[in-house]
Amino acid sequence: MTDCLTPPEHYRPALSLIETEIALKTVKDTFERCLARNLSLTRVSAPLFVRTGTGLNDDLSGTERPVAFDVPSCGAEYQIVHSLAKWKRMALKEYGFALHTGLYTDMNAIRRDEVPDCLHSVYVDQWDWEKIIAPEERSLDTLTEAVNRIMEALTESEAALCLRFPQMKPFLSREVFVVSAQELADRWPKLSPKEREDAICREKKTVFLTGIGGNLREGKPHDMRAPDYDDWDLNGDLLFWNEPLQCSYELSSMGIRVSPESMDRQLTAAGCDDRRELPFHKAVLNGELPYTIGGGIGQSRLCMLLLGSA
Repeated sequence: MTDCLTPPEHYRPALSLIETEIALKTVKDTFERCLARNLSLTRVSAPLFVRTGTGLNDDLSGTERPVAFDVPSCGAEYQIVHSLAKWKRMALKEYGFALHTGLYTDMNAIRRDEVPDCLHSVYVDQWDWEKIIAPEERSLDTLTEAVNRIMEALTESEAALCLRFPQMKPFLSREVFVVSAQELADRWPKLSPKEREDAICREKKTVFLTGIGGNLREGKPHDMRAPDYDDWDLNGDLLFWNEPLQCSYELSSMGIRVSPESMDRQLTAAGCDDRRELPFHKAVLNGELPYTIGGGIGQSRLCMLLLGSA
């Protein structure tokens, strides 16, 4: 795996720069249309920043610092979003979306503490999506069904790309190997979480890894996840094997969102009880927001995957 901004020596792009720009447009337009159709989503506009103290910004793993600035005319501080994981749930209620419908948006973020390399950037672009589900639909079956719908959109986008550029060859399969973080830990106890992801993706190519955020039996989580948007027992990452970089590759993080009960439990487990008085958190704990499922899908990462880019 490469750890810097320089692509591997063996890497040769399949398309010229201008062809790449055309391919990016082809992939993004096709995927966005298919995603909206497959998940019954409507596009909405999204904020670039949210007011500090509302609890709406995504805390990611809990250690990243948001870019913040004051607006003197408002007498308040605002933060550039990390993602829209919590804002979307509020928007579904305020916009009046119906059961089994939802929204998606183009999300642009700045993550100042990210370490840039071939897979990471301080600037983040992704499709953020969220839809309303019934309380009884909070299950892994609902989650994996959404993964399959996303895979359909991916393979349709790949087909459109290959039709436009015959030199590009399809390689995706709609078949996704679903495995829990605990199962990976049981299989490879001596490997680190990242090494486990590399190992399973090298073997299975397309993987949905579930159960991220809570402690495994070894006493540590597979990876850190904020306690206030995903239910740690009902979330996952969609991973692929990245051939040019020879490593696993997270395209999407998604999950069934916290219920009042799971937020209550996770806030305490994460030592974040001070968040209970924030407006967003109070709304969830009081049962004032709809039950939802949602996630983010990296736009640049999706294009890298389908174009075979490093």
